[in-house]
Amino acid sequence: MNTLSEPEAGGLDPGLSAIMSERHQLIGVAYRLLGSLADAEDVVQETYARWYAMSPEQQEAINRPGAWLTKVASRICLDLLGSARARRESYVGEWIPEPLPGRPEWINERPGDTTVDPAERITLDESVHMAFLVVLDSMTPAERIAFILHDVFRYSFAEVAEVVGRTPAACRQLASSARRRIRASQAPEATAARRAGIVRDFKRAWEAKDIDALIGLLDPDACAIGDGGGLVNAELRPVEGDGQVARYLVDLISRAPDMTILESTVNAQAGLTVQQEGVTVAVFAFDVTGDRIAHIWAVRNPEKLRPWTARTA
Repeated sequence: MNTLSEPEAGGLDPGLSAIMSERHQLIGVAYRLLGSLADAEDVVQETYARWYAMSPEQQEAINRPGAWLTKVASRICLDLLGSARARRESYVGEWIPEPLPGRPEWINERPGDTTVDPAERITLDESVHMAFLVVLDSMTPAERIAFILHDVFRYSFAEVAEVVGRTPAACRQLASSARRRIRASQAPEATAARRAGIVRDFKRAWEAKDIDALIGLLDPDACAIGDGGGLVNAELRPVEGDGQVARYLVDLISRAPDMTILESTVNAQAGLTVQQEGVTVAVFAFDVTGDRIAHIWAVRNPEKLRPWTARTA
C-alpha cells in the first residue's frame, strides 16, 4: 500500500506546511470512521490529491483548509462505508477493527473549536478503544460520521451537514442516536491501572494453562472473537461463556508451545501480543468491566497486523 510522502520541511512555505500538518488529524478521523489504518492512509492520500488538483486561486479561496480537508476525507469515508457492508458479506469469519500499536501521536490531537457541550463529548483516547470501535461499526454510516465529527472532533452540525448531505437538525438527531448506542453498550470500566493488572493476571494464567484462574478473570458471559480473514486459522464464530473461552485459550496455547505472549498497548489500552519466532502473529484487545474481562478480540489477519510486524521485523 502506498502512503503519502511528505516533502522535506525545509522546502515548504508556511501555507504548505500548515496543509501537511493536518495529515495526523485526517488519519485520526478516517481511522475512527473506517476501523482500518491502511484504509485511512489511502483516504488521506486521496484527500491530498484532490487538494493539489485545485488551482492556487481555488486553494486560496478556502478560508479554513484544515476543515476543508477533513470534510473531503469524511465524504470519501462515507462512500467507503456505504460499500463496506457488501465487502463484509464476502469476508471470511468475524471482522474486527484493525488494532493500533502503542499510543499514536494523533490520538490526542484536537481542532481548536471548543463549542461542544462536555456532556456530549467523548475523549479522543476513548474513541480509539476497541470496544468503542466495535460499537461504531454497528452504526449507520451517517450516524458514525455525525458522531465522530461532532462529539469527538468538535465540528458543528452545520459542518457535519455538508458532509452527510442532511440538515443540521437531522445531523443532531444522528449524533444523538449514536450517543444512545454508545451509552447502551457501556458498563462500568476498570481504571487503567486495574485493567493492566487484570490483563497481566490473564497473561500469567494463560501461560500456566490454568483454566480455573482464567475463569476467575472472565465474566460468566465472556465472549472471545477472532479475526483471521480467511488467511490464517481463526474461529469463524464467537466463543461464548467463561468456561468455553478458558478451555479454548488453553487448547490454543497447547497446540502452539512456541508462542510468546507479551504485554502491549493496544488501541491506547492494556492488551497482549502473541509472537512466534519473533514475529507478531496475533493481537489481543480486551473489554474489562469491573474486575472481569467481558470481551476478547483477537486479530490474526496478517493484513491487519502490518504495523505490528513492522515493529518486530
